[in-house]
Amino acid sequence: MRTVNPDIISLLVRRARRLWRQYGVLWLGAIAVGLVAVFYARLIDWGYNAFLRVQHQHVWLPLIVTPAVAAAAVWLTRTFFRGAEGSGIPQVIATLHTKTGDTGTRLLTLRILAGKIAISFLGILGGFTIGREGPTVQVGAALMFNMRRFYPRSNALIERKLVLAGAAAGLSAAFNTPLAGIVFAIEELTRSFEARASGVVITSIIIAGVIALGLNGNYTYFGTIQIGAHFPDLLAVAVIITALVTGIAGGIFAWLLLNTQRWIPEPLRKLHGERPIAFAALCGLAIALIGLVSGGRTFGSGYAEARGLLDGSEHLSVAYPFLKMASMVGSYLPGIPGGIFAPSLSIGAGFGNVLHMLFSNLQLPMLIALAMVGYLAAVTQAPITSFVIVMEMIDGHALVISLMATALIASRISRIFAPPLYETLSLRYAQPPMAIASAARAADTETAARESEAANDASVAADAPVTMAAQEAAPQNDRPGYTAADPTSDR
Repeated sequence: MRTVNPDIISLLVRRARRLWRQYGVLWLGAIAVGLVAVFYARLIDWGYNAFLRVQHQHVWLPLIVTPAVAAAAVWLTRTFFRGAEGSGIPQVIATLHTKTGDTGTRLLTLRILAGKIAISFLGILGGFTIGREGPTVQVGAALMFNMRRFYPRSNALIERKLVLAGAAAGLSAAFNTPLAGIVFAIEELTRSFEARASGVVITSIIIAGVIALGLNGNYTYFGTIQIGAHFPDLLAVAVIITALVTGIAGGIFAWLLLNTQRWIPEPLRKLHGERPIAFAALCGLAIALIGLVSGGRTFGSGYAEARGLLDGSEHLSVAYPFLKMASMVGSYLPGIPGGIFAPSLSIGAGFGNVLHMLFSNLQLPMLIALAMVGYLAAVTQAPITSFVIVMEMIDGHALVISLMATALIASRISRIFAPPLYETLSLRYAQPPMAIASAARAADTETAARESEAANDASVAADAPVTMAAQEAAPQNDRPGYTAADPTSDR
């Protein structure tokens, strides 16, 4: 009997290991992203349906449940899951923009992944206006980042590729829009695209997408938007007006999230700094009141309302987009996990419904599509990703140019009000917590010195706002949910 040459066995083993490192780890991670994305989507859907059942039976119950859920969510996030707050996209951007893996080991751990899913599920059980798409980006990035353990010698380049691939695959699986995942990786996460990472990203998107399709079937996020071939002459005017309205609205929303020190009354800022859990409960009460005023329409991500407008089964009031915006701001100020993609699309659909009163000769689905892409582009200032997400939901490509124009104009208008939201929020995560705390203490010291000097100066009015001085001295403090030595919210 002939024996196998040990050298051949050794060669086969080495090749098998090389193939595992080149393809096996990536494929396994992408499969995990697809499975977790589907599980997370179904969990959020079940949670929202459970909330609706209870809310329909007991209309006033959110006045108790929503504040209690807000307090519990903030306590859990601050106590056990720091880094899970917010949409998760700023954390991913910060990880990709740092040269070392320290940021990833703080923000993309399996513990934070579990907290992201669990607390956002808790938030949707309480009726918060949050989505699952942004969190799915961080979940996908965290899953792929932890696959680095299967490499014998992991380095920053490998970790960066894994994070980028996981984040793009997460968004793709969340919306079932593969092209949007690729564009999102280029436009929002890196602002560039390395040729060496292209194969990794596309492979991850394909595998995660196949898993999602296999479990959910071939579907589009909001169904298929039917657009006729005949476009009225007023379409160009409608594009400009829609971009103007959604650009201003989205820019104001981003400004509100990035400039809380300028519009939140000082007693509430003090309450948030000293008693964040009580502040969260107060935000929960505001969300519940807005929900009751709207007849329950502002609870949740807004997916059902947007889809209902598109298929004609839902009729919303003119106040809906404004109430939904207010509810979304209240949902993000406390700093609980949750995304803004689906709520933004829902608000955009609401503005499209309002604009249909002005352009009644245009198809309602057409205006809704334009307004959705405009508002999402204004909030994220990622116009290409926004129009690709909506474009992949439309039956046909006749409206592509109009979608592109609306997204670009709305994004430019939004920039007048605020810088890019995710990129700005990611700055706090780009340095270790101790450095952030030191910077905050330095800002507080400078503020105290200015306050003392002002107190000794008789010409200074007694009501000069110290918080504004602190804001100018330390612009990184100007974030929703910020406390001096305890940054916990990315919104």
